[in-house]
Amino acid sequence: MGPSVRTPATLTRRSVLVALAALGLGGCTPLGEPGGADDPATAQPGSRRLGAEWDNHARTFMAWPASTGIWGPDLTAVREDVARIARAVAGYEPVVLLARPAQAEEARRACGSGVEVVPVPVDDLWARDTVPVFVEDQGKLAGVDLNFNGWGGKQQHPNDGKVAREVLAKYGIRRIETPLVAEGGSFETDGQGTLLVTESSLVHGKRNPGRSRQQIEADLVAAFGARKVIWLAGVRGADITDAHVDTLVRFAAPGVVLLDKQAPGGPPDVWSRSIDQARGVLAEATDARGGKLEVLDLPQPDPELIRGRGEEFVSSYVNFYVANKSVFLPGFGDAKADDRARGILREHFPGREVVALPIDAIAAGGGGIHCATHDQPGN
Repeated sequence: MGPSVRTPATLTRRSVLVALAALGLGGCTPLGEPGGADDPATAQPGSRRLGAEWDNHARTFMAWPASTGIWGPDLTAVREDVARIARAVAGYEPVVLLARPAQAEEARRACGSGVEVVPVPVDDLWARDTVPVFVEDQGKLAGVDLNFNGWGGKQQHPNDGKVAREVLAKYGIRRIETPLVAEGGSFETDGQGTLLVTESSLVHGKRNPGRSRQQIEADLVAAFGARKVIWLAGVRGADITDAHVDTLVRFAAPGVVLLDKQAPGGPPDVWSRSIDQARGVLAEATDARGGKLEVLDLPQPDPELIRGRGEEFVSSYVNFYVANKSVFLPGFGDAKADDRARGILREHFPGREVVALPIDAIAAGGGGIHCATHDQPGN
């Protein structure tokens, strides 16, 4: 994800406690059906589709943060944020919260009866990155396992590296194997064959060593049925994700993107330069249908007026989540900016209730609502 209030020397998501050893979780071992492995190269041309987030959802997946080793004394506040998001989304669609078996009852009490808690070993809350990316393949639901390895081995997540397999096996969904090592926050789609990605998070020696951008693009096309990949530079090495696209720019509709915009008066830094670079690429780009993109700003709040603080704090509204009949975005405490962001999202997602939630603890750890949720398409 791309942050807003950060320094290039820091890694987000409690990076002070990062374990730097690579985990070697990138391999794929076929599973027995249901949830068995599938080679994306066998897919028929045009048979696979990665849907847009505004399509109907069967459920939202989330995860219960498990480890004081990652969050330390902030774990309680982070769990309160996770429970708040889960309860809010559950008002519009089913929510499944993955939790370590020993912590499942605690999670149930926190989230209430409206949230289904499923015992699955997890390490942290970042369901966007660990749950499989669901696609429609020849008319049937399947899940792409992106071989999560702790954002290139920057943190140890041995349980989270297995979450995609666990989810697919539990729900009887076919597993699609890919050589890619990536995270769900790496991709943004219009549901019509266009992908937005950051080069910094994919062309990466600890995720996809020795693979060129052209080779990775071929993998993206195979795994997701993409017909056009728009590459943005991103920022390499300044946060743990190497600048995921889902806090930089998002589709609001086919042909329309909402781009993060630094608050007025903010100093030039690697993040503002990344936004400027993305703006230039998007202004010249065409989507999979051959149309130009309309690029609209989604401005950040005033850093002097928000509640949250810290060099890892993410104050981007772009990390919103589109659920059934609703959109969820962070409320940072700058009343004017919060209202402006709600208005922009209300305009571009008509007919959906736009809900702002305080998530200061999650934001202080380098994430947002989109990072904490993962949609499964379905009626």
